[in-house]
Amino acid sequence: MAYATSSKFTTTQANALSTVEPTSLVPEVSARIQRLATDDQLALLWFIYLEMGKSITPAAPGAARLQLAEGLLAQVKALDSEEQMSFMRDLIAKRDTPLSRAYGVFNANTKLGFWYCLAQGMDEGTIIRVPRRYKPSRTVKEILTILTTQANFSQQITILRNAVVNMGFDALS
Repeated sequence: MAYATSSKFTTTQANALSTVEPTSLVPEVSARIQRLATDDQLALLWFIYLEMGKSITPAAPGAARLQLAEGLLAQVKALDSEEQMSFMRDLIAKRDTPLSRAYGVFNANTKLGFWYCLAQGMDEGTIIRVPRRYKPSRTVKEILTILTTQANFSQQITILRNAVVNMGFDALS
């Protein structure tokens, strides 16, 4: 997966986007994210972290029971880069793997916090980053622009939570 070096998009791009009605913003954006290709979903989560990382810090890790996720996070960090990428793709594809099952039993806030920790690991270089050659699709750009220009903080967190809550494999579902 290759990611752009900057998640900043121009005002022209933002103005070219259609606005989303405030009442439908969360379900519409959440549905758009679910329709993205796997690598685009991964890239979007990274770009959201770059754009909003400091503001989501208290909402993600603070609300989650991250001690439950520390073991899985340590296992992921111990993987080589390709295995880390496979793990993240497995989560999005809901593949039945031991690591995906471990993630699947987390509650919504822990999943949100776990992805925040993965993004921190990418930032620190302990988790594979979005490749520099990645070019975000128009839809990824649109979603990011909507999140950063139209969504309030509560909507942003809800959309992020919606994006990660159904990832992983849950044998009980």
